[in-house]
Amino acid sequence: MGIIPVSERVSWNASFGGPGTGSGPLSGPWYSAHKTQLLGVILAAASNFLISVSLNIQKCAHLRRVCQTELKPYYTSKLWWCGIALLGLGEVGNFVAYGFAPVAIVAPLGCVSVIGSAFISVFFLKKTMRTADILGGTLTVTGTYLLVTFAPNVPQELTARQIQNYLVSWPFLVYSILEIIIFCILLYFYKRKAVKHIVVLLTMVALLASLTVIAVKAVSSMITLSVKGKMQLTYSIFYIMVVLLASSCAFQVKFLNQAMHLYEATAIVPINFVFFTTSAILSGVIFYREFQSAALLSVFMFLFGCLLSFLGVFIIARNKKEEHLQIPFIDCGHIPGHKLTGKIQPDSHSSCYGTLKKEDDSVKSQS
Repeated sequence: MGIIPVSERVSWNASFGGPGTGSGPLSGPWYSAHKTQLLGVILAAASNFLISVSLNIQKCAHLRRVCQTELKPYYTSKLWWCGIALLGLGEVGNFVAYGFAPVAIVAPLGCVSVIGSAFISVFFLKKTMRTADILGGTLTVTGTYLLVTFAPNVPQELTARQIQNYLVSWPFLVYSILEIIIFCILLYFYKRKAVKHIVVLLTMVALLASLTVIAVKAVSSMITLSVKGKMQLTYSIFYIMVVLLASSCAFQVKFLNQAMHLYEATAIVPINFVFFTTSAILSGVIFYREFQSAALLSVFMFLFGCLLSFLGVFIIARNKKEEHLQIPFIDCGHIPGHKLTGKIQPDSHSSCYGTLKKEDDSVKSQS
């Protein structure tokens, strides 16, 4: 092994975070400026992957329960509780990620859950891998790389006083008034006119989600600073944000459940992802001013990355059939003179409901 020249050693150190100076992708200055944001990205990606694993585990537990001879409540299954534990861990990880990375990065990384579910279901639920899954996954991964690379690098240590100032700033006040007006109009059509279109329901979910994201980041940031020794939990704004977080989440779940009841998940997942991500990015731009000093090229590449992620999620969810368990309620066996696929309909003119005609009756009817 030869001796590395001094000039090459300096260049190597500059590129991989050594003591030398440089501007490489892993250089010391770059890592120092982005390490907090990088931690948030890793946390968000890992948490969304855990959520996709948990959902597939819960689905697997339900399928196993159906196949059992003696049906037991789903909450008695250890496998189901394992999925719930992973789901809780993933949600906590997402919550913590908002304290380290901008909203514009954490929110779009929800696509990791969609990609993970498409590929993990092949192993857990024995589904077949489709060409659409591979194409959609490739587009989504490419878009995620672009939006993470060109996302704004802003300080993430938000104090209670900063959040108070953001809360009374005129851009956020205008945004809040417009959001309240739009939400009230949609709620009027939903309640009074019984308009329950998927776009109406998911738009209301997205409007509530923008408030949820603002509150989540504020609470997470203040808790993170408090853990580091800068106490922020004594400010009233912390508890205001906690109440806003809980209330917006509750109503968000209500309207989302209504949409899940009326429409298939294959239609809800991509639309909800696009609406939620868009509202989250807007809240980050307006409330936390995340793109205030960003270059025009960075903004364009970030939006292009979001577009690729949206397109990939739509391709993955497109033409994906909902699975329903085919469980016969009554096994009638073979009926002489009738096909197994034949339908037995009740005779509206007879007192016998849902019975086969007797031979005597058929003979009488012919005569």
